[in-house]
Amino acid sequence: MKKTLSGVMLFLGFLSTQAQNQIEFEEYDLDNGLHVILHQDKSTPIVAVTVLYHVGSKNEDTNRTGFAHFFEHLLFEGTQNIKRGEYDTYVINAGGALNANTTQDRTFYYELLPSNELALGLWLESERMLHANILQEGVDTQREVVKEEKRQRIDNQPYASFATEMFKRSFSQHPYHWSPIGSMDHLNSAQLSQFMDFYKKFYIPNNATLSIAGDIDFEEAKKLIATYFSDIPRGAEVVQPEVVEPALTAEISANVYDNIQLPATFIGYRVPGETDQDSYALGMITRVLSDGGSSRLNQRLVETDKSALQVVSFPYTLEDYGIFITLAIANMGHGLDEIETAMDEEIARLQTELISEEEFQKIQNMVENDFVSSNGSMAGIAESLANYYVYFGDANLINTEVDRYMKVTREDIMNVAKKYLRKDNRVVLHYLPKSEQIEQ
Repeated sequence: MKKTLSGVMLFLGFLSTQAQNQIEFEEYDLDNGLHVILHQDKSTPIVAVTVLYHVGSKNEDTNRTGFAHFFEHLLFEGTQNIKRGEYDTYVINAGGALNANTTQDRTFYYELLPSNELALGLWLESERMLHANILQEGVDTQREVVKEEKRQRIDNQPYASFATEMFKRSFSQHPYHWSPIGSMDHLNSAQLSQFMDFYKKFYIPNNATLSIAGDIDFEEAKKLIATYFSDIPRGAEVVQPEVVEPALTAEISANVYDNIQLPATFIGYRVPGETDQDSYALGMITRVLSDGGSSRLNQRLVETDKSALQVVSFPYTLEDYGIFITLAIANMGHGLDEIETAMDEEIARLQTELISEEEFQKIQNMVENDFVSSNGSMAGIAESLANYYVYFGDANLINTEVDRYMKVTREDIMNVAKKYLRKDNRVVLHYLPKSEQIEQ
């Protein structure tokens, strides 16, 4: 009886928290196709102005990879009305912050500003959309910036090349084959006209979502949005690539020699895109395997066998496909074969045995807690609203997506593990010290 009562109280508490954390918003389209989402929160005098462009590395030409990520940098160079180097200055002088990021599927820009500077954020983003300066000087400068970023974040970071190495082996036809950083040779050989064409094709209002969250007045915000964005001309419709990747039919394995001391294994299983219902079961599997000290892989490899220094699993999920990754860094005196055997045994347990009711309740609680806490910032809320609209066609999933996780059963977890976490559906990377390559 106590157990039942406790469960009821937990459920009622979750419902109460959900009601308090409902994200109210309005959305509409301008005549030029720009989709607008507005969320009001007057608890703090700040506002997040964000723009998501539905363009990432998958939209690039196979001989011109790296363009989307390059534009993340290039579009801070200035516009017809903003001098070079002044984009950041406007925001910093207003007491704000700004940044951007690029994935295989999208490019996302944001400014976090005092709420009385909403007009500034809208002006900056409208300038980026309409008047960006695509000049040789800026291209030359940002080429060097991107090269240095690649050196610092990938080339000189232990194991940091894993995504590039994993995706190029997991995909042969789909443009996920290359990573957002792209090819430096492609960027070096690209002509200015090609950069200009890329800008005109993708950085248009009908390929963008303007999402604003914070201390705003809806009617005032709508007037400002009309002032800054309504006159920007609509572009040609962007058609997203629809490439069907052939199924993997056998395990692909490779050695990667890196500037590391401890070997590591990275195992990636091909999985469907983020809108597929199975992605929710895969999210639950992640928590079973490696979320917290009591998770299965941590208990087996780190605590009991002591064969791994660290073990992690996570779904690298994108719009079209994804890769479910499990990785482990070997402890001194232990080999990768030993580690992979243990990892495979834990995967096999998921495929042949239902997880316990207690474990299932634990991961459900984790999902609920993560869902409630995921929208803890204005920039995070604005980004989530844009993501849900662009990928799922439903911005209100910011309030309801947890229901999809709660519909996942223990049987679903076992069946999805059987369906995707197979040896003939994976890439295995062995990260080894460069000294071993020299010795060979």
